[in-house]
Order: sequence, then structure tokens, then C-alpha cells
Amino acid sequence: MGSKLPTTLAVLALAALVACGIPGAPQPPSLALPRTVQNLRASRKGDRVTLTWTTPHENTDRTRIKHLGVTRICRAVDVVTPAECIEKVGAVTPDRTPLGAAATFTDTVPKQLQEAHATGFASYAVEVENSHERSAGLSNQVSVPLALTLPPPRRISGRVIAEGVEITAFDAVLAPRGSAYHLLRHSGNSQQELDLGEPTGASIDGQSGTFTFLDRTVEWEKMYFYKVVGVTTEQIEGVDQRIEGDDSNEIWVFAHDIFPPAAPAGLEAVSAGTPQQPFIDLSWAPNTESDLAGYNVYRHEEGAETHKINSELVRGPAYRDAAVQPGHQYLYSVTAVDLRGNESGRSTEASEVVQP
Repeated sequence: MGSKLPTTLAVLALAALVACGIPGAPQPPSLALPRTVQNLRASRKGDRVTLTWTTPHENTDRTRIKHLGVTRICRAVDVVTPAECIEKVGAVTPDRTPLGAAATFTDTVPKQLQEAHATGFASYAVEVENSHERSAGLSNQVSVPLALTLPPPRRISGRVIAEGVEITAFDAVLAPRGSAYHLLRHSGNSQQELDLGEPTGASIDGQSGTFTFLDRTVEWEKMYFYKVVGVTTEQIEGVDQRIEGDDSNEIWVFAHDIFPPAAPAGLEAVSAGTPQQPFIDLSWAPNTESDLAGYNVYRHEEGAETHKINSELVRGPAYRDAAVQPGHQYLYSVTAVDLRGNESGRSTEASEVVQP
């Protein structure tokens, strides 16, 4: 037992010496170059191009970034893959780009550039520098068309009609080929916009016009928000890209239904039954409104006041009147009622004499 203790101590001492005293392979110093951005995206509206990306949190050697530098915004015209930053149009400082967070920058494209390259495009990239103004290169590159966009109409207004909501755009320019005005809508509960398409009518006066849009998709008794925007479509590398101009003023419309169904047509009255239990059967062509709730039936005798004879709405286009007397002549009319209680005008009258 006593002879093994010195040997054990010697082994432990040697292990400690190996762990602490013998250096490993030399490591090169970190260049602290931030990783290049690979998820740059671009969208254009009017004269503005908005860029979004994620700020890197690691260097190219996978060490964590300690001191981030400026992010340069690069732009090139009609060049797909520039090797370096051709034109620096802006910069984002480190205080605006936390590591690993979403970053954004908006570039306002000069009108002269749009006019000179109306059929061309602009390419964007970002270059993330370290604190010594060095970088690992440009990000992925994205392109947007430079086509001129349509200016918004001077103003828009809206009204509720029986077919839906009608929006009118005033003093809108005549759209060149490849461009058109579109009606956009969102509800108060959601900001997601629905594109309802191009105008349904226009009145042209010289180089401008008044355009009308009809939204047939509204639900009654709901609030909607509308605006009109010019949309231009251009191809970039064989892919159609949509370019929106600036928005018109936004208006709200409450789709309140005050419009009754059409008056029923084709009313006929036929006397039937027995002398002890006579009745008159009524029938008419059914209404086709999607919000139809039912019908009311009205009756009167010659020279007497008209009154409604059903206690509840009649669901189908037929009714049997058993409260009649033999030898009497009755005149009938029918109305249609929708789900909100709007009642149509009366149908053409039909008369019938109860057989004795």
C-alpha cells in the first residue's frame, strides 16, 4: 500500500502539467469581419424603396461580434451583380441595428433617375462594416423597377348603393399602357388590404378623368376603409413586378342597407275549396335577392282599406287565404322583405271572386 502512493501522486502531477503547461496549436487573430447579409429584401412604393434585412451577430470566423460598425447602403442602376459598392446612398449606424435584429432603410429615388431609366431597374445591397470600417463584402442583391408611378387621384369619395359601395376618384391622370388605378379596401378589424381591381367606369376630360369603382363584395352593416392607388407592372429578369404609386386619401364607408328587394311579380289568385270551407290560393314568382327574409300579403275589397293578412313573414312564394266569404271579391298584393326589414313596394294586384 505504501509504495503505490508516490506513483499516484506522480501521475496526477504529470496530468496537471499537460493541462496547464503545454500550449496547443497557435490560433490566428480574429479579423472581426461581420458575416455578410443574405436575406436583404426590397419593396417600392412611389418614389421610396424600403430595404429590410437582419443584422448579423457573428463574424465570418463564427466569433461573436463585439463592436459593430456602420452598415452602408449601396445602389447600382441597370447592373445585376456589382462586385463592390458603386453608389453609397445611405448608412445605418450601429445604434439603429441591434445584433440579430431586423433593420430597415428607405431610399428616395430621384425623379431624374426614374425618368432617365424608366425601363431599367436599380439594384441594392448592404455592406456591414466592423469598427475599423472593414467588411466581408456585399450582401445578396435585390432589384426594383425604376418605372415612373402614377400619381394618386386628387381625392376620392364613396356612397352606398343597392349593388354595394361605389367609390369615385377625381382628377386622376390617364394611365399609360402597363399601368392602372386599383381600389384597395380593408376593414377596421384588419389592416390587411384587399385589391378590388380596376375601375368599372370612367369619364375622361383631356389628360385626366374621373374613375368609378364598384365593390360588390361588402357585407351589410359593416364599416370599410377605401383608397385608390396607381399600379404599374414591369418585368425584371423575366418576372413581373408590381409597383404601387402613392395612396389617395383614405375614406370610410358604413355599408348600411336601406335598399328594399324588388316588388314581387306574377301574382295570381285562384278560388278553390267548398262552400263550407272556401279559400283563395295565391302564388307569385320568387324573388332572387340573397338577403330575402320573406313576403307580406295584403288584401282589400273594392272601396275598402288595404290591410296585411299574414301574422308572420311568408317564407315561400305562395299563400292560402282561408278567411274569405262566398260571393265576395278580394284584391291582393304582395311585398318582399329583406333580413333588415326593408320592404319592397307592392306587386301588381290580382283579384278573385269566391265561388258561392
